[in-house]
Amino acid sequence: MKKRILDYRKKIDGLLSSGKDEDWEEILKEHLVQIGFFQHERLIHLLVTLAFAVMTVISVSVVVISGYFPFLAVTFVLLILLVPYISHYYLLENEVQKMYEQYDEILKRIKA
Repeated sequence: MKKRILDYRKKIDGLLSSGKDEDWEEILKEHLVQIGFFQHERLIHLLVTLAFAVMTVISVSVVVISGYFPFLAVTFVLLILLVPYISHYYLLENEVQKMYEQYDEILKRIKA
């Protein structure tokens, strides 16, 4: 997914910077579809990231409250998984925000 969203955003950046006459109406339609796909992906990753964060807090609480230290292994695994989830969600969030800016620029080109 990372490669796909980065490649797509760079493609649109290239179209916007090329200065060529493009069919901006069609590009806008496709861009809205892609934004929808990436928004869905972003929502799913937000839910998964939140679930892992909650499970991590619960596992830390179990260790602190019960003193059952072998459960630290579960906490460690959850922390290891949480870092890439946060990183991926961060990428998705930032790229979708950039795609909104591209959308605004495409609208300007259509109205011009």
